[in-house]
Parts: sequence; structure tokens; C-alpha cells
Amino acid sequence: MMSIRAECAKCGMKEKACRSPEGQAPPSCPTVVSSATIARVAGEYAKPDVLEFARQASIQESECYTDRGRRPYILHPVKTRVQETCEFARRMGYRRLGVAFCVGLHQEARTLVEILEAQGFEVVSVACKVGCTPKESLGLRDDQKVRAGEFESMCSPIAQAALLNEAPTDFNILVGLCVGHDSLFLKYSEAPCTVLVTKDRVLGHAPAAALYTTSSYYAWLKQPR
Repeated sequence: MMSIRAECAKCGMKEKACRSPEGQAPPSCPTVVSSATIARVAGEYAKPDVLEFARQASIQESECYTDRGRRPYILHPVKTRVQETCEFARRMGYRRLGVAFCVGLHQEARTLVEILEAQGFEVVSVACKVGCTPKESLGLRDDQKVRAGEFESMCSPIAQAALLNEAPTDFNILVGLCVGHDSLFLKYSEAPCTVLVTKDRVLGHAPAAALYTTSSYYAWLKQPR
């Protein structure tokens, strides 16, 4: 077990050890203090399927930028997440894609499926409420539902994953699953997954906006509760 925990998010080094052999490292830097763990897991990349997946992901990353031959180079991104997802699936030779979506983003899911099918993929899509199972089956009281006094079906990410497993899909795309529900889907999905849309009911599904405004509108998030 590590005696020093990784705190990469707090790193203040301008030239970081994880990005350059000449970089500097704070005392908690896992590139330095956890080299044994990093060396141990490096063997996973030797597995043919993992190696190809990681290789194509890295190629996809670089091809999201243009003018890479210019010096000095200034980052110039040119591809959206939707385009990147389609290209990566094609690179991997995937043909049947799964879309696990929240019913609150039905229109977004419909548009995504139209795009994927136009790009030549076969698509299997499953809504979060599949099964129409009452929330009471989870032990919820009536006052713990969104609409008290009404029937409310539970989100069933495990059922979503099972249906896509049975399809079977080559690659699954998450669209707006709730916090926790997305975790269960990722746990039970047999196919590799990516997240296209992260749900944020207040910020139009752009949760990073709360991070960008912690010095103003969302400063209260940094207060103890």
C-alpha cells in the first residue's frame, strides 16, 4: 500500500515529471514514488487487445488537432466529441454500437443514433427506465421519489447493460445517465464504454461550468457543509 497518496491535482510544477524526463516532481508525485506500481501495470499494455485499444486511442487523440507539424506548435483542436467517438469506433473496427441513455435526453439520444447510423454503424439503444420497475422495489419511500404520490419507474442501468451485452455490442456510449447509475452501467457492461454526455440538470449537461465559476457563482461549493 502506498505510504504517500497521489495528489496530482495539486501539483504546482511548471515542468512536470509526468510530461517530461527533465520535469520536476513534488514529494507526492506517483511518477516518482509509485514507479513499481507503474512498471507492474505496464504489462497490461502488452496484451494484444489492450495494446491496440490504447494505440488507437492515442492516435485518435493526436488527430483531434491540426497543423501538428508547425513549430512552435500551438494547440488547434478541430474535432468534436461526437466526431471523435465515431472515428474511434471505426478505427477499432466496431460495427454494432450501444447507446445507454437517460429518458431526459431522449432527443439527444435520437439525434446521436441518427448520426451513428448515417456513419454506417448498427445501433442498439436502451433507455434508463427499461422494465418499468417501480422504485419501491429498491426500498424507496414515496417521499424519496421525484414525484411523490405517483408511480415512478426506477432507472435500471444493470438492465441496460444486460440488454446491450445480449445484443452483443462492440462499444457502448453513455448519454446522460445519473451519477451512480452510470457507475453501475460501467460495472456491468461487458463491452468497453465511453461517455458522450454527462448529466447536469442545472448547467445544460456541462458540469465543468461549475468548476469554471467557483470564484463567483459557485464559490459556495468550496465552503464546508
